[in-house]
Amino acid sequence: MQIDEIASALSALAHETRLKIMAAIAQHGQSGIRSGEIGERLKMSSASLAFHLNQLRHANLVTTRRQSRLIIYSAQTHTMQSLLDYLMNHCSVADTEDTQQSRRFNVLFLCTNNSARSIMAECLTNRLGSGRFRAFSAGSHPIGKIQPNALRVLRESGCATEALRSKNWNEFSQPDSPSLDFVFTLCDRANAEVCPTWPGQPVRAHWSIQDPVSAARSGTEAFRKAYRDIEQRVRIFTALPIESLERFALERWVHEIGNLSLAA
Repeated sequence: MQIDEIASALSALAHETRLKIMAAIAQHGQSGIRSGEIGERLKMSSASLAFHLNQLRHANLVTTRRQSRLIIYSAQTHTMQSLLDYLMNHCSVADTEDTQQSRRFNVLFLCTNNSARSIMAECLTNRLGSGRFRAFSAGSHPIGKIQPNALRVLRESGCATEALRSKNWNEFSQPDSPSLDFVFTLCDRANAEVCPTWPGQPVRAHWSIQDPVSAARSGTEAFRKAYRDIEQRVRIFTALPIESLERFALERWVHEIGNLSLAA
């Protein structure tokens, strides 16, 4: 993509309503979704929906096709992937002395049991964050140990696991706890629970990852898939130009990362 196309796509997505529309379309993959269904789901008038859909279409973020009398909208996956590639390749912070002296962002990953998904996210963010991020993990009902298959997958990928432990999220709600910049829930149960009051004013989002413990009782393939899904989101997140984004835009980006259908 050319720089003007990148700017056009970012401009189109820098709107709460269009982000919601884009998420609704992306969730249906290449099969697409009727415009009327989008309007019903988001409770939008036909005129307002048509305006926003046109903005997304002109930015080459969606494609349309006719099915009888219906218009079906699909995500333009090439544009979305090119946009993400641009952010990852051109907007990551260089490893310079100035970068090393800049502040680090504290990230907390939550999962009810804090035994697999949140542990992997903590480890991956610390590994891929190039010193810009300090990640933690916790759970509302931690089981006090890490799933052996989660440890196996992390070690296969070259991650250090010695300091990892399963812990209660109350450790991060104390007066002397680190001030948090981001809090991400990875399981639907944790997302529905009432969380403690976190120090700082963290940006929050839900990145739903399938539970590998319940998905596969034997073997490690479900844990490897969870690892890959988390890794792709973490790579995109750590490439964001966080320092230059306003909070509203940052909130929209981290929510969109959770909604993306990423490659297997």
